[in-house]
Amino acid sequence: MKNKTIYIVLLLLTFGFSNAQQTPAKKQIGTFAIKGATAHLGNGEIIENSIIIIKDGKLLNVVDSRIVKMKLTDMDVIDATGKHVYPGFIIPNTTLGLVEIDAVRATDDDSELGSWNPHIRSLIAYNTESKVVESMRPNGVLLAQITPRGGRLSGTSSIVQLDAWNWEDAVVKEDDGIHLNWPSSFSRGRWWLGEDSAMKPNKNYEKQVKEITDFFNATKAYAKGTNQTLNLPYEATEGLFDGSKKLYIHVDDEKGIIDAVNFTQENGVKNMTIVGGYDAYKVADLLKQHNISVLLQRVHSRPGQTDDDYDLPFKMAKLLVDKGVVVALEGSGQMERMNARNLPFYAGTTVAHGLSKEQALQLITLNTAKILGIDANYGSLEEGKSATLFISEGDALDMRTNIISHAFIDGRLISLETHQTELWKRYSEKFEQQN
Repeated sequence: MKNKTIYIVLLLLTFGFSNAQQTPAKKQIGTFAIKGATAHLGNGEIIENSIIIIKDGKLLNVVDSRIVKMKLTDMDVIDATGKHVYPGFIIPNTTLGLVEIDAVRATDDDSELGSWNPHIRSLIAYNTESKVVESMRPNGVLLAQITPRGGRLSGTSSIVQLDAWNWEDAVVKEDDGIHLNWPSSFSRGRWWLGEDSAMKPNKNYEKQVKEITDFFNATKAYAKGTNQTLNLPYEATEGLFDGSKKLYIHVDDEKGIIDAVNFTQENGVKNMTIVGGYDAYKVADLLKQHNISVLLQRVHSRPGQTDDDYDLPFKMAKLLVDKGVVVALEGSGQMERMNARNLPFYAGTTVAHGLSKEQALQLITLNTAKILGIDANYGSLEEGKSATLFISEGDALDMRTNIISHAFIDGRLISLETHQTELWKRYSEKFEQQN
């Protein structure tokens, strides 16, 4: 019996170690260089034969070696000739690290009970040891905006880097914004109750909008009052009116987008971004006029209406970019955590539907960083910014050629091994052994 117990313990330990999260990389100290790669800067520019020097986690130099001659003595040098260097990709509006297994309630922490939860902070629920999180890195997704779900005001998001021991180490920008789920002006009948499933006006729309207006009026009155009982939801919204937090309004339909824009103007909200924005291209001029950006819905999706173009989701980014709207890509929806690793391939699809490759790259790098308010340090390969980047053997927006050899977060060389890569290596040898 004793021997059997020892055997079971050893088996469990072996299983645990073989499936353990990769150890986060140590802080980068000193200087090293990447030479010879084609550098895609993320701001629309390309350097064909680059030299990138990284010191203490920052980009010290990003130059064209054909123009600027630099000595690379007394430093480690990575020869990336024939390869490509990209800034780390950023996935916004995601529940990465908030749910591990959908069917196991104990691993699901992406929402709270109730409708008005601006004070709920997703950051403190973020699980840095998620196997789903580490599977992002081999595709170049190195940063994420961790966003809560549910209710009318879901809560407050934060931005993290994807190689850390805990959420305190992971955080890049804490409590960056509050997420509001705007009511839809249309709804579908519940077919399972025998109702007509066609689209029809939402009879409760005006009432639902008024509830939002009343809540915001109450928060502003609270901010002006003195000697009041502490109200955490009201306290959390104060940053929306002084510009320290952004309001992310999740809305898709044309009327809803227009009403959301007018709402923010009337209520003195300093910064706002549309999330989803299925009909945003219809009101692009309005968005441009008010300098409102869009986190555009998942590119790999079907048209929402029977009379929409079959390729509308593929070309939405092009329609908005042509109007001068700042656009970034998000990937919420079915299996969103697992699909987040496909972010670069969403951008690649927009290339096939009108955008240049460098425009498409901006949708998942610099544009995202600008919207999230982290562009001073992330989103592009520019001197003085964080050395958060990766080296790919080919085009990072193409799933066939995005084969990453090195990835760095703040200059730290991070592991690209995951549970999935271990399985790939295991089964890639299966038929060789059988033969």
